[in-house]
Amino acid sequence: MNLQPLAPYLGIAEIILAIALTILVLLQTKGSDLGGFFGGGGGESGSFRTRRGVEATMHRVTIACAVAFFLVTILSFLAWGQAV
Repeated sequence: MNLQPLAPYLGIAEIILAIALTILVLLQTKGSDLGGFFGGGGGESGSFRTRRGVEATMHRVTIACAVAFFLVTILSFLAWGQAV
């Protein structure tokens, strides 16, 4: 399977997914303080709580984006490896 013609497009997709993943992660940690960000803190800012509504959807989208980034990175690695 020749992935070499797709290499530039995979690179662009990887950049877009990286930016989207960064934004999604930063939006999820926006509501917590610095102690909660590093695993400390207590009360409602702890990491073990139920996600509901938009928060649950954003969590699932972040996971899907991370999986897509991983797959595109592997495909991009294979495509650029064929270019040599």
